[in-house]
Amino acid sequence: QVQLVESGGGLVQAGGSLRLSCTASGGTFRSYNMGWYRQAPGKEREFVAAIRRYGSNLYNEDSVKGRFTISRDNAKNTVYLQMNSLKPEDTAIHYCNLYPANYDYWGQGTQVTVSS
Repeated sequence: QVQLVESGGGLVQAGGSLRLSCTASGGTFRSYNMGWYRQAPGKEREFVAAIRRYGSNLYNEDSVKGRFTISRDNAKNTVYLQMNSLKPEDTAIHYCNLYPANYDYWGQGTQVTVSS
């Protein structure tokens, strides 16, 4: 069973930056493709970005193109999401999970709030 703990969220003004972290335990992190997802109030959870176990990346181009960067440190069992040029529409709870997501592994997420 994999446990995932997200951190790094907060309140930031539009145009600002945040770096989210997600640390995994209970599994073989380096063997997993990992993803970031988010859920805004009143909306469905959506895919944000993914990084394959060998490091190639995918992004939700419509939402985060050119602004977000996903990375991983296998030695620390951690995946990161660097978020730049934040917009109010980025306000959401951000979650990490495997990619594709595994229903059993959703954690509490970390809240990102972007003020205008």
